[in-house]
Amino acid sequence: MSGKIQLRIALRNCGVIDPENILEYIARDGYMALGKVVTEMTPEETINTLKESGLRGRGGGGFPTGLKLEFASKNKSDVKYIICNADEGDPGAFMDRSILEGDPHAVLEAMAICGYAIGAQEGFIYIRAEYPLAIERLNIAIEQAYERGLIGKKLFGSDFSFDIKLKYGAGAFVCGEETALINSIEGLRGEPHFKPPYPAEKGLWNKPTTVNNVETLANIPTIINKGAKWFSSIGTKTSKGTKVFALAGNVKKVGLVEVPMGTTLREIVFDIGDGIEGGKEFKAVQTGGPSGGCIPAQFLDIPIDYESLKSIGSMMGSGGMIIMDEDTCMVDIAKYYLDFTTDESCGKCTACRIGNKRLFEILEKITNGDGEAEDLKKLKELGDIIKDTSLCGLGQTAPNPILSTMKYFYDEYEAHVFDKTCPAGICSSLTKYEIDKEKCIGCTLCAKACPVSCISGKVREPHEIEQDKCIKCGACYKACKFDAITKS
Repeated sequence: MSGKIQLRIALRNCGVIDPENILEYIARDGYMALGKVVTEMTPEETINTLKESGLRGRGGGGFPTGLKLEFASKNKSDVKYIICNADEGDPGAFMDRSILEGDPHAVLEAMAICGYAIGAQEGFIYIRAEYPLAIERLNIAIEQAYERGLIGKKLFGSDFSFDIKLKYGAGAFVCGEETALINSIEGLRGEPHFKPPYPAEKGLWNKPTTVNNVETLANIPTIINKGAKWFSSIGTKTSKGTKVFALAGNVKKVGLVEVPMGTTLREIVFDIGDGIEGGKEFKAVQTGGPSGGCIPAQFLDIPIDYESLKSIGSMMGSGGMIIMDEDTCMVDIAKYYLDFTTDESCGKCTACRIGNKRLFEILEKITNGDGEAEDLKKLKELGDIIKDTSLCGLGQTAPNPILSTMKYFYDEYEAHVFDKTCPAGICSSLTKYEIDKEKCIGCTLCAKACPVSCISGKVREPHEIEQDKCIKCGACYKACKFDAITKS
């Protein structure tokens, strides 16, 4: 990846140090921030530093991290908890996993700092069991930190003690929501509950709890070491620091990128990602995973920050960034993401459990060629209702891919409904394969490839597809070496 625009803060040690050797982390100022807050700063000063830095949650919500810690610190309790949310479940997202695999001590140090700030002495890392390497390296890091007295009792000779444990998740996407995550740690069904009360007041086992995701925590040691002013000098007025994105899809260079807030989509896609694969045209980018929206080419020069993305119908999310080219069907993309969120719904509230299922059925109807004009109205109305009435963030944001694609690519929905065609040629039920008799030389490759024997013709004579038998699989299209088969 190009290094011209990138600035590594959360990823500062990934690929640089041996994550299984604590001495390499210490050699790069590791645990210096924890030592500083415990021996030189009060909890209030620690919180104020994070508030002044402008750090906001990198898990999707963007809530100010220092303010979240302050709320928990003001709630009096004999026991408090720190939770690291490592339940990264967005399709195509691997930011948190990479940090845990490449720099686990940064997360442990940050959790201890947060514990000191709010008066908590115990932390949990909620990580999905699908991340075996991250789990292995976290266990090694925790053991090494305990051996050197950097986690455990009376840290740096003070009265502050902090313990960390791992809690494995079963891969439920909804457990990325903090109240569902807390329920899961307690051994309950992973379902969200109404807020208030917020976790800062009544969280894990009804005690004040602060939940932050991996990337948010990874920024904290550097902020303490370099100062709030340094961090707040990076980014935009309302979105400070950097953001890690997982660049994937139809782009030449895929992988993780970390850029200052305010960097444009164009810079990420074309300067860092080196443009669209195969020389094709950029069509859209999906930010925020299943909860986000599809951003068309007209917004390529928009600065990436929390408010800008929200203003055009998308969101920052945890950092997934799926690039789409001219051959992408936006109706099919909306259906893909809705299929994911429908499957991952916990089913607690009717709006999400039933409403998203109805949305998916309408999309399926449209992509199968059975759509009606009324279906387009239903998609919009039902999507708005689900956003307004769902219990948690999963349901509230699930309609975003539909609403954003309808806003910017409505012509594709109309083509599916009224013309019974898929402009991108992706929806098989609306796709038609035909043989150009002037180009066909009768080589029989297409007929041999057809699984239902719907292509007829003699050797060295033009062939023909029997449309009533064709299952739209595309095998003939791929087999033809003479561009004699058209797809429409």
